[in-house]
Amino acid sequence: MDADLDQMSREELIAEARKLRDGIRRHRDTQGHELCWYHPDLWGLLPEKTDPLPRVPEWPKFMEGCVRYRQSLDARIPGAPGTNESFDE
Repeated sequence: MDADLDQMSREELIAEARKLRDGIRRHRDTQGHELCWYHPDLWGLLPEKTDPLPRVPEWPKFMEGCVRYRQSLDARIPGAPGTNESFDE
């Protein structure tokens, strides 16, 4: 799966690491309806050690955001496979 890394130069690997760190930080620093999941284990992969507490919308607004997110998935990827599995943390 990661065989592409074997072909990268040192500079390319550094650029890839920076790109991945930037993506993790952008996810970590999202707030409100932008934050879909709370992933402190993912954020713990960064060199800086911080676990910011997110601002979480109140339940009615939160559920409204969940419905809009699901509707956006239906619009963007209408053929995605579905599931009836329950979410167990």
